[in-house]
Amino acid sequence: MLSISSPIAKSLDGVADSMADALKENKFHMKKSFARFVSSGKRMLKPHDIMSELENTIEDKAERGKVMQGLLGYILTATKEAAVVPPYVALAVRPSPGVWEYVRVNADDLVVDELSAADYLKLKETVFDEDWATDEHALELDFGAFDYSLPKMTLSSSIGTGASFITRILSSKLSGSSESANPLLQHLLALNYHGEKLMINETMDSVEKLQTALIAAEVYISALPRDTPYQYFDQRFKDWGFEKGWGANAGVVKDTLRIASEVLQAPDPANTELLFARLPAVFNIVIFSIHGYFGQSDVLGLPDTGGQVVYILDQVRAMEEELLHRIKNQGLSIKPQILVVTRLIPEAKGTKCNQELEPVFGTKYSNILRVPFRTEKGVLRQWVSRFDIYPYLETFAQDVAPKILKLMETKPDLIIGNYTDGNLVASLLAEKLGTTLGTIAHALEKTKYEDSDAKWKELDPKYHFSCQFTADMIAMNAADFVITSTFQEIAGSKERPGQYESHAAFTMPGLCRVVSGVDVFDPKFNIASPGADQSVYFPYTDKSKRLTSFHPAIEELLYSLHDNDEHIGFLADRKKPIIFSMARLDTVKNITGLTEWYGKSKRLRSLVNLVVVAGFFDPSKSKDREEIAEIKKMHSLIQEYQLKGQIRWIAAQNDRYRNGELYRCIADTKGAFVQPALYEAFGLTVIEAMNCGLPTFATNQGGPAEIIVDNVSGFHIDPNNGDQASNKIADFFEKCKKEPDHWNKMSAAGLKRIHECYTWKIYADKVLNMGSIYSFWRQLNKDQKLAKQRYLQMFYNLRLRNLVKQVPIPDELPMQVHEAGPEDIAKPAPTDDTTVTQPPKKDEPSKLSRPSSSFAWLDRLSGIPQLLFLTWLLIILLVLYSMRKLHQILV
Repeated sequence: MLSISSPIAKSLDGVADSMADALKENKFHMKKSFARFVSSGKRMLKPHDIMSELENTIEDKAERGKVMQGLLGYILTATKEAAVVPPYVALAVRPSPGVWEYVRVNADDLVVDELSAADYLKLKETVFDEDWATDEHALELDFGAFDYSLPKMTLSSSIGTGASFITRILSSKLSGSSESANPLLQHLLALNYHGEKLMINETMDSVEKLQTALIAAEVYISALPRDTPYQYFDQRFKDWGFEKGWGANAGVVKDTLRIASEVLQAPDPANTELLFARLPAVFNIVIFSIHGYFGQSDVLGLPDTGGQVVYILDQVRAMEEELLHRIKNQGLSIKPQILVVTRLIPEAKGTKCNQELEPVFGTKYSNILRVPFRTEKGVLRQWVSRFDIYPYLETFAQDVAPKILKLMETKPDLIIGNYTDGNLVASLLAEKLGTTLGTIAHALEKTKYEDSDAKWKELDPKYHFSCQFTADMIAMNAADFVITSTFQEIAGSKERPGQYESHAAFTMPGLCRVVSGVDVFDPKFNIASPGADQSVYFPYTDKSKRLTSFHPAIEELLYSLHDNDEHIGFLADRKKPIIFSMARLDTVKNITGLTEWYGKSKRLRSLVNLVVVAGFFDPSKSKDREEIAEIKKMHSLIQEYQLKGQIRWIAAQNDRYRNGELYRCIADTKGAFVQPALYEAFGLTVIEAMNCGLPTFATNQGGPAEIIVDNVSGFHIDPNNGDQASNKIADFFEKCKKEPDHWNKMSAAGLKRIHECYTWKIYADKVLNMGSIYSFWRQLNKDQKLAKQRYLQMFYNLRLRNLVKQVPIPDELPMQVHEAGPEDIAKPAPTDDTTVTQPPKKDEPSKLSRPSSSFAWLDRLSGIPQLLFLTWLLIILLVLYSMRKLHQILV
């Protein structure tokens, strides 16, 4: 499980043995170093602390270099943290992604002991809460104990390929005898839609009968033209025990029959995967996204509302399109249903978030179902932060279940959760309905705040991390499969642990000690990268689709010589290409870093202009301390490097249609997109820019390093080396001057990379395959699944429910309303199979960022305030009317 290039792997020893030998070789320096580590008493050391202490101890640079180049240097570099409890220093060493070993070094004699995860965490707890560390009754959680008999991957390079791994395991399990293939027969017999059998019926009561029927059917079907409709031989197939679902015509049916025969005879991974992709197993999907304002217009920029909403709406359109394609190929006339379940917010701020049922634009059979948060006092009117949402989730799950069943008229085939709250509710509902569960984290908060697990007590009053991390643990372990966007989201990189990986073993002193939380080698983890909406982000060369109505506004946005509320700075030389970046204005996104690189590089400034879209210009308009500091820094850099005439700073833009056309207008200048973040989990703007044909330079820290193949489909830049990054960008534009076709080649290579790996079609295909494969896998391992569910139920009931009671509920008067039962829910309007379309048209400005109504301001009044307002308005109108009548009488 160690990296093959690591010195530890080459020595075939574990970290403990390797470190003992390495310490002996460097005894003089290490005696001093470890004495220095423990000299300040109990504390935690991060990698930079360890390196700093070594530099201060081993002052001779050559001597220090000698130590660091050897085995000891490798181990210390791979150490991600160290717990110091004199005389001991405990190291958490990560030789390769997903692999952790723990050792304890006695600073007095340099004796090394190997530690278990539990022993390491106890030593770490001593730094924060010694009473908890020594408490024999401290709660220890070991979710891995339930997975001991399930197969796990062993290679770091295999992490995130769970579905493929499982098809290989299934190929092995199904081979050998008829008895081995019986679970597959039972799975096929269970396939149905509203009670109507699909694929096979009860006459196929043995694997042998199925095999014989498959051979006879394939011989028969081979004599028919490939385009013969299924209806032509429907009755013949029924007599053999087959039902609909094999295909729409003889050609598709023949291929499916052959694949099924191959799997029953001698299964191999390729055919096994193909068979599950063709099975009619998924028609009805429920997706949970609860926090924030979930809507299709006027919501971006509202609290807790951003990329997740865009992701899910694009996801729904792609999945419905793929479902319709599959159903047609299967020869079925079923209408799939996708239901996005979110919170109904009475105080909707002019949005449609107070509307119970809303069709999803661009779909035929997908809807948004909104259900309010309810307390003992009634319905909660106002928005609630995602950190304060936990007291409402259990009741929400109870209220949602009957509404879903009423709308769908059946149980969903697949439930997908999003973020902590959506994943928790999805896990509760999936357990209740016995449905396959997929989860998507989007962001795991534990990795955003240093030591937020160990210091949870300090952060809990503001963030309620005790609830959040507990809910994350429950949802991760309840999930049948986990969808991620990148490898780095799961297992990080060589230098940095992944978001999920950080939940492998951690402690929350006073609450619980997680000795085995989640294993990134578990085959439940899958990478399915999202794409960009092709109707919004398409190549600049596609002239017929260009949104030309935006061009005057974009011309003003880029080239107007006057500052205003939307842009400052100007571009004196319009003939220069533009390097462009768009992101939040915070430290991690590093927009100020890009500005400084540009300001320092005379060569780059002579070649290109700089345009950035980020944040505000006026610090007083921001409430975020970090953003305020970055705004001030931007102004300072523009002044310091005298950038006016070469930079355009544009305020944050929320209209995705105009943003898409803005990317293309930048491409018209033969410019490039630059994503300079210090770390980026995925990099959706990278996908958007490449979709529009812009050559792209992106950070090598995080997801963009996976999206771009360096110097082939774009360029990696090191955000910690500005000079190198600016030179790499300048080299590209100088080469474009000498070889005019070079820009076109890189643009085309970027588009090719996107179309091969990063489209919503690819995403939808992968996720629906997961739904089919993991439904079978779940059934195959139902005993282990049930045991783990019981453990999770205990943890939920005895721990999380008590933690939730400590989260304060806002002091307001909830709205008293009739508690609608499932029969009260508005049904979707009867469909004529036409798609609900979404604006804008080709030459029509987008309405996404405009108020939905001239009276949207009135929506902000609700309950008693709105009633009082309307009453006073009525009184005023009556008084005016009476005065007019009196005037007429007197005259």
